[in-house]
Amino acid sequence: MKKLTERLVSWASILDDSAEAQARTASTMPFIYPHIALMPDAHLGLGATVGSVIPTLRSVIPAAVGVDIGCGMIAVKTQFTAETLAEKLTAGGHTLRELREQIERAIPLSAGKYNGKIVATAAPRVRELEELAEANGFDPAGYAANWRLQLGTLGSGNHFIEVSVDEDNNVWLFLHSGSRGVGNKIAQHHIKVAQKLADTWWIGLPDRDLAYLVEGTPEFARYIAELNWAQRFALLNREEMMDRVIRQLAELTGTSVLEQDRINCHHNFTQREKHFGKDVWLSRKGAISAREGELGLIPGSMGTASYVVEGLGNEMALHSSPHGAGRSYSRSAARKTFTRDQLREAMTGIEYRDTDAFLDEIPAAYKPIDQVMVDASELVSVRHTLRQIVNVKGD
Repeated sequence: MKKLTERLVSWASILDDSAEAQARTASTMPFIYPHIALMPDAHLGLGATVGSVIPTLRSVIPAAVGVDIGCGMIAVKTQFTAETLAEKLTAGGHTLRELREQIERAIPLSAGKYNGKIVATAAPRVRELEELAEANGFDPAGYAANWRLQLGTLGSGNHFIEVSVDEDNNVWLFLHSGSRGVGNKIAQHHIKVAQKLADTWWIGLPDRDLAYLVEGTPEFARYIAELNWAQRFALLNREEMMDRVIRQLAELTGTSVLEQDRINCHHNFTQREKHFGKDVWLSRKGAISAREGELGLIPGSMGTASYVVEGLGNEMALHSSPHGAGRSYSRSAARKTFTRDQLREAMTGIEYRDTDAFLDEIPAAYKPIDQVMVDASELVSVRHTLRQIVNVKGD
């Protein structure tokens, strides 16, 4: 850990000047208590640094939660080993490529791609979200008329679905996604509300994206209600997609999938927590909760290792840990820097869709996940190390 200021501490051994400057600026907000904790994967974000843990007294900065509210990971450990999976697929005349293609058919991929209907597994989850929205007095259709059809869809960018194998050759199913278009629109709306309030009340801000909402106001209450709804949507979205992946695996192997473990965790979210003697709103923007003994998931980049971890409950880190590798290159810079042949080399031995669309996701565009995990050694212990054998992404 490195103490950058009285209100900013960092576990990032790789941190560019712009990200550090952004974090320093955010830490000057008067309601930060006791300090912002930068995770090993910290990099430049909107208003607040991605990979930061931001505790606030009686207020929340909507942009510090992020625009993909509730984005996170889910992983399921199956009964298969790499060997038994290969045997089952071969016996049925199937391949890993067919498994990837089946998953791609079962789950809508890419931005703007949604389900054509509400399937049986999604129906009870949609009902739960309808009831939650009604109880909180808002209609999600005001943000996205087709939000029900968004449940069970992946998105694009760094969202993915993977079949992976751990150090004992056990097969895991692993995916990353959030609250999709409806969550994004909820976030964007409340960021604008906070900015408008700052303008109305002549509140000076070091960065317009640090506009905040104050506890006890109608605007704050509405944001928290809709935030909680979007966080629940994101969790259920991952559950729905995982159920579909399991179904595809079962169909191709001719064997029911027996879940040994299921872990589902957010890494863009806010919740009430107590730290250093005070109740705060803790916003983890690109960070997971890592209380002592709590299981979590830290994915690497496309083509690198991912980790199942156990929290160590580090108090200075506000019981948090990194959420992934963290970008070193912007998407546009990555496209200018790297080639498709380099991506192919990085993905050697992994079944994936070979396309230029994923060039900005090449592992070299991210911090080395091994270094991130070394930096996180005070925050989590590694339970399992996963290597991909199938990767599914949206354009």
